[in-house]
Amino acid sequence: MPEPIRLPPQPDACELCGRASTLTRHHLIPKALHDKPYVQKRFGKSERISATLWVCRPCHNQIHKLFSEKELALTYNNRDALLGDERLRAFVDWLAGKPAGFTPRH
Repeated sequence: MPEPIRLPPQPDACELCGRASTLTRHHLIPKALHDKPYVQKRFGKSERISATLWVCRPCHNQIHKLFSEKELALTYNNRDALLGDERLRAFVDWLAGKPAGFTPRH
């Protein structure tokens, strides 16, 4: 019997901005692309499912505002790659100084 796929446990704070806040699970490899051959060639099933980050809603919204699903799957599929984008890094650095309940107006 195959080993069950385990999702990372939920931390106490956003894995991008570090604020203690209500968190959502961001799939680093978008679920909508899991059945695409170019995704299946690069990532095994376990990796496609378990590659997630726990992020606050403002960080999650910003990720999807900046990147297409294909860009997320192929380029921005880990925390370091996301934070390597200067636009997202600037947003995260700005948001990190705000209180936990703060929601930016877009």
